Amino acid sequence: MKIMLCVKQVPDDSIEIHLDNKTKKPNLNGVSLVANAFDTYALELAVRFIEANGGTVSVLTVGADDSLNTLKNCLSVGAKEAFSVKDDLYADLDAASTADVLADAINKIEKDKGEKFDLILCGKESTDEITGQVGALLAEKLGTSFVSSAIEINLKDANMEVHQETEEGYNIVSLESPAVVTVSKPNYDPRYPTIRTKMASRKAVIPTYCAAEIGEVKQAKVRCIEYVQPPKKEAGIKIKEKDAMLAVSAAIEQMKKDKTI
Repeated sequence: MKIMLCVKQVPDDSIEIHLDNKTKKPNLNGVSLVANAFDTYALELAVRFIEANGGTVSVLTVGADDSLNTLKNCLSVGAKEAFSVKDDLYADLDAASTADVLADAINKIEKDKGEKFDLILCGKESTDEITGQVGALLAEKLGTSFVSSAIEINLKDANMEVHQETEEGYNIVSLESPAVVTVSKPNYDPRYPTIRTKMASRKAVIPTYCAAEIGEVKQAKVRCIEYVQPPKKEAGIKIKEKDAMLAVSAAIEQMKKDKTI
């Protein structure tokens, strides 16, 4: 089984980020770029899959920023090879144009390698834009089947058996390859690299493509107009009545005054 994982670099979401008062954009000064959390879950799921069934995991990222460190981190926790598509033309991609670039890049890599990928994985959403659309759009571009929010993938007979997360539990879906699957949070965390795997990943040679090598760049049709911080919570009203009945009455009267009931 040959698996390709699409990875997005995002600002480290473990750091509290605020809007810049002048630019009205997130202030990312001093914030490092890391692999999107859902993509790291997808990588761990993929590595566990090939450990159980055999195969290889490749990783791919597209964007305007240097992603080599992120890709090498992926190599240190189980991916076999990595590919980078980097160009300033990719600075303002929306979900549809991102899917276009990923599809063109995957087709280019498959042509160069002379082999097809059986399974394309993406995180179900990114922690910066949170559109949750790229995986479905990518499946449409590649002409493959698609399942979202997977938490487990197994082989059963000649097909893949995907556990798709729902609000009530999960669906079990039988899927033929090639396919695109987006991954939610499984019941385990991503592994940590060892010193040996980390040292080996530093020496890895990662092919990097530019836009001219991949194909025509589609212009984004969706753009963010502005970022707005959520309103600050107003101070609450403390009811000081010690008697329970009086306290409830006071609370109801206050809610009537605020027209919440």
